[in-house]
Amino acid sequence: MNPVIAGAVMGGLGLVFGSFIAAVSVRLPRDEDIVMARSRCRGCDQPLRPWELVPLFSWLALRGRCARCDTRISRRYPLIELAAAGIGAWAALWGIGGGASLFMIAATAVLGWQLLLIAIVDGENFWLPDILTLPLIATGLVVAMGASWDVAVSHLIGAAAGFGGLWLVGWLYQAVRKRQGLGGGDPFLFAGAGAWVGWVGLPSVLLWACAVGLSLVFAMLVVRRSISATDRLPFGVFLAVGIWLTWLYGPLGL
Repeated sequence: MNPVIAGAVMGGLGLVFGSFIAAVSVRLPRDEDIVMARSRCRGCDQPLRPWELVPLFSWLALRGRCARCDTRISRRYPLIELAAAGIGAWAALWGIGGGASLFMIAATAVLGWQLLLIAIVDGENFWLPDILTLPLIATGLVVAMGASWDVAVSHLIGAAAGFGGLWLVGWLYQAVRKRQGLGGGDPFLFAGAGAWVGWVGLPSVLLWACAVGLSLVFAMLVVRRSISATDRLPFGVFLAVGIWLTWLYGPLGL
């Protein structure tokens, strides 16, 4: 398969999924219907017409404003769509370069889109709902079963170890510091990590997550000159990055 064509096709699919991801990331925290409800302008509450729903191009054509009430449309929508397109193209180029099957390329893109949605919701709301983390576990185990039963068992152990390990860390932190250090969704997200990369990949996920987290803390120190021990950080975002990089490039050192 031609890498350029594959990248373009998966990138185009990414734009479509990115539009859905952007909508879900807004509706889910507001407890709105994420499947059946029509998209509406947040300013005038009018339903969007089909030509206003074309990913990225509608925003460009409308110059970032509602066609009826002139309310500004947030740049987060085209940026999320572009990010999802980039993930789709990345998955295609990674898969073709490594000789992966179409199934694995599709699975990689699905993983990336799931992680993107999880990272956005956690980054904006400090919230990892079960409706996002449990499907991540399920899809990881399905992909593992598609490889072999040995792989499936390894990844099932990884899911259990991921949940149990991070839950224990959170419990110990709360017992010692008398305050919550991890959100309730983090162990489920780490279980999703184990389901996708197996138990052997869990240390790498944590190392990547810690590297990203420390980089963010350093950037905050540079900008703000100070940081408090009680400042909240979206650990789910860091885990999402760690899962993605470990899935693509394997456990560190192996």
